[in-house]
Amino acid sequence: MAEQKKNEILLESGTNELEVMEFSIDNRFFGINVAKVVEIMQYSKVTPMPNSNPFVEGVFKPRENIMTVINLAAYMGLPPTENEIRNILIITNFNKVFTAFHVHSVEGIHRISWEDIEKPDPTIYGGEEGLATGIARYDGRLITILDFEKILTDISPDTGIKVSDINSLGARSVSAKPILIAEDSPLLEKMIMESLEKSGYENITICTNGKEAWEKLLQYKETGEEITKHVACVVTDIEMPKMDGHRLLKLIRDDEVLKDLPVIVFSSLINEEMKLKGESLGATAQITKPEIARLVALIDKYIL
Repeated sequence: MAEQKKNEILLESGTNELEVMEFSIDNRFFGINVAKVVEIMQYSKVTPMPNSNPFVEGVFKPRENIMTVINLAAYMGLPPTENEIRNILIITNFNKVFTAFHVHSVEGIHRISWEDIEKPDPTIYGGEEGLATGIARYDGRLITILDFEKILTDISPDTGIKVSDINSLGARSVSAKPILIAEDSPLLEKMIMESLEKSGYENITICTNGKEAWEKLLQYKETGEEITKHVACVVTDIEMPKMDGHRLLKLIRDDEVLKDLPVIVFSSLINEEMKLKGESLGATAQITKPEIARLVALIDKYIL
C-alpha cells in the first residue's frame, strides 16, 4: 500500500504536494519525505563498528547492500525506547547513499501540500545548525520535517558538499551573470553560495523556497526588461516549504517570458523516478547533491 502511494506521488508532475512518512521518537512526531524512503523494517541485529561515530550503531546487510545504522534518538539527544517492539529501521536512499535510521515507531504516510509546510523560525530551530526544514500541521498535531541531509553530513562529512571540489575546475574567471538559487537548507545555502563565489560567480540571489523564487521572477518580468538581465540561470532544490522545485519548474516552463530560462535541479532526490519527473517538466539538467563541481560545470555550460 505504501509503495503504491509512493508511486502515485512520483508520477504526478508539479502538483506542489509530497507524501510525508510520520514517525515518532520519545512520543514526539517527525517526518521524512517518502521519496527518500526505500522501505521500513523491524529493528534487527546490528554489527558494531570500532572507532565509529558515537551516533552510529553499526552496520547490517538486509539484502545486497551493507548499510550504516544511525540512532536518531541519540543524535537528537532524546531518550531510547524501553519497548523493544517500538524499534523500527527506516531505510533511505538519498545523495546516492543507502542509510538506515533507527526510530521508535512509524505512524503512517500523509499527503501534504508544500504550501502547508512552514519554514521553522531560525531563532528557535537553530538556523544553520538546526535540524528542521519544515513544520507541517496534520490532524491537529505538528510534524517536524527533519533535515536528513544535514544529519548524514554531520555524521559522515564526505557525503556533503565540499567547497574544495571547486579546485578541480582549475583557473576561473569572474562572471557577473545573474544566478537565482532556490534552497531551503541554511547550511546548504551557505555552502552553495561559497562554492559559486569561489567559482567566480558574483551575482547570486538566494531564495529560501520555490514560492520566494517565483515571486522574484515575477518581479523581474514586471520591469519589462530582457529577463536575462536579471536572471541567466535558475538552480533549484526539490524539497522546499511553500513551493517545491518541481512546481517552480512547471510555472517557469508555462510562462511565455520565462520558459526558455535554463533550470538546473540540484537535489538529493535525483533517482530514476525523479529524473523522469524532472524531464517531463522540462528540467534543463538534473544533478545529485553533493556534486558541486558538476553543478558549476553545468552553469558554465548554459550561461557562459
